[in-house]
Amino acid sequence: MATTHDERPAAANAAAAPPRTRKARGGGAARGERRLAALLLSPTLLVLALVIGYPVLAGFRESLYARGEGLDEQGFVVEGTRFVGLDNYTAVFSGDAAGAFWNAFGNTTFFTFTTVILETVIGVGMALIMHQAFRGRALVRASILVPWAVPTAISGLLWRWIFQADGAANAVLRQQILWTADGLPAKLAVIIAEVWKTSPFIGLLVLAGLQMIPKDVYEAARVDGASAWQRFRSITLPLVKPALLVAVLFRMLDVLRMFDLPAVLIGVNQDSVETLTMIAWFEASNLRYGSAAAYATILFVYIALIAYLFVKLLGADIIGEAREQAKRAGRRKRGPKRKAVAS
Repeated sequence: MATTHDERPAAANAAAAPPRTRKARGGGAARGERRLAALLLSPTLLVLALVIGYPVLAGFRESLYARGEGLDEQGFVVEGTRFVGLDNYTAVFSGDAAGAFWNAFGNTTFFTFTTVILETVIGVGMALIMHQAFRGRALVRASILVPWAVPTAISGLLWRWIFQADGAANAVLRQQILWTADGLPAKLAVIIAEVWKTSPFIGLLVLAGLQMIPKDVYEAARVDGASAWQRFRSITLPLVKPALLVAVLFRMLDVLRMFDLPAVLIGVNQDSVETLTMIAWFEASNLRYGSAAAYATILFVYIALIAYLFVKLLGADIIGEAREQAKRAGRRKRGPKRKAVAS
């Protein structure tokens, strides 16, 4: 009896040992994979730190200084570079430059949301057209992508010729509108030119997403009696959502940094089209590098905040988190079955 009692714990320990061993081996393999991934990513991270991290930190440091002549605390004239702390940021939000900053901030936000919404609608329509099978589809795809291939400066000059007083736009409308002057017509001119140029970008990415959808899904929906709108709403949009969200995010980040198109089409120092990048460029061109760096830092924080909220609220799968979560869910589902078989 004693021997029997001694053998049972030993047998139980022997049966329990392999799972712990396998778990330890699995943990060691996972740590090895993580080390290998970190080693392979280290060159890329180093380049990003040099190209992105250092300029951002250097710009923030520059925003804490002021160059040129100024007055110190005792009222004496001081030349050269001096530390001013957060005075450049205070001047941006509540100083003499506050009006110009809020005007540029409003223009930047207005251009971003207006152009991105229009580009998304037009781009999805372009993708649906290019996805259809018809004669001459290759020619249509090539012609739609031409505006996106045109350099922005050339595009600005082209639309400036269209929107001039005796240009094609006024000839078609039969009205004399000062498109390239200040005011609402200038905003509309920038929006039209921007939408014309970059809608094909969204159309191209959405087209790539459409080509990944199996045709059997649409055929099954037709057999079930689904209309064209129901197929678009229940099949096309959900399956093309990852590609569409990435395209919209890229466009938002690009428009937030808009400079060259309004500068070429309308001109600089125009209140109706002045953006944050224009103010930063104007300050830097007048050798006020501290305030220029402050504008650039604020714009960087604004862009980072918009990107974070976009990814979190809309669920843009930028780094494949959805696929990783699906794999984890599959492992959890397979776990109980394995334990039941083992028992």
